[in-house]
Amino acid sequence: MKYTRSEGMRWLTKAFLYAVLVVLGAAFLLPFAFALSTGLKAATNLFDIPLKWFARPIAWTNFVEGWTARPFSRFLRNTVTIAFFGIVGNIVSCSIVAYGFARIRFAARNVLFVVLLATMMVPVHVTIVPLFLMYHRIGWIDTFLPLIVPSYFAYSAFYVFLLRQFMLGIPDDLEDAAKVDGCNRLGVYWKIILPLCKPALATVGLFAFVYYWNDFFEPLVFISSEARKTITLGLILFRGIYDQEWHLLMAVTVIVAMPCALVFLVAQRYFIEGITITGMKA
Repeated sequence: MKYTRSEGMRWLTKAFLYAVLVVLGAAFLLPFAFALSTGLKAATNLFDIPLKWFARPIAWTNFVEGWTARPFSRFLRNTVTIAFFGIVGNIVSCSIVAYGFARIRFAARNVLFVVLLATMMVPVHVTIVPLFLMYHRIGWIDTFLPLIVPSYFAYSAFYVFLLRQFMLGIPDDLEDAAKVDGCNRLGVYWKIILPLCKPALATVGLFAFVYYWNDFFEPLVFISSEARKTITLGLILFRGIYDQEWHLLMAVTVIVAMPCALVFLVAQRYFIEGITITGMKA
């Protein structure tokens, strides 16, 4: 089979891009592979020279010993609780606000949307002190409420922007037909818009899960008792107590990192579709 010059250049370009992707993928996976390798080693094999990626004997018990050294099951339950209610809150509140900006025409709509986007430039560290004082005054410190309740008030401008851009691409004819059939605004939002926004909603849910799973700063500020700590705080607490037990620390780190990877693998089709279609909207 003969290829033209343009086809040959196209194949070379694809091969080069795939090679770059493989190299970058390997670079991103290297820290995880090193953590897994260290988590499977016995304490006596941690500093072997030359480095052995899989030293024998393989210490599978490190995962059990590291997980039970601190109440990580409780930390996991706390994190899952916060993530579940936070994801629901973000999806509901941000989709409602995004629907208003995308489908309802009102005065100063674009100005208010720009103001909303401008809040993304304000880091959480700037507002953390007044937030702490407010939550302390109403008795929410050392509870899950400061981490969950803001999500029910469209706290993330990025999620609103993502959903708004997706909703802008939904044809107006569908909404007009629903109104002719007697649907009010709430009915259109619930029966027409939300079902069509499943890829974008899945993307928001995935982003929110990763955020709540990896969040360290806000739980550190608002939660003080060990019984309510999240899994990231538990990991830091584990490191402070078992600072020299690197094999146990790496074993627990691998366990903590796995849910994010599994959730992405399960939801990657919706995630990629949501990002791709949203990026094409005007």
